[in-house]
Amino acid sequence: MASSVPPSGVVKGKCPVCSAPTVAAYRPFCSRRCADVDLSRWLRGAYAIPDRVESEDGDEADPAQAKPGDEPR
Repeated sequence: MASSVPPSGVVKGKCPVCSAPTVAAYRPFCSRRCADVDLSRWLRGAYAIPDRVESEDGDEADPAQAKPGDEPR
């Protein structure tokens, strides 16, 4: 039975960090370096999706949690 991975260890696809061809040992990356770069981005929060826009002091009220009859000050 033939393996779907070429003998050079290159797998179809591109590294999400540098766009080089993917290597089976580090899939989906091309090298240990690119895998570490991606991990560093995750740990720093670079891939975080912002929840909502807040001011710098963070004291704005959430309109969804306002009670009926409450008036803004």
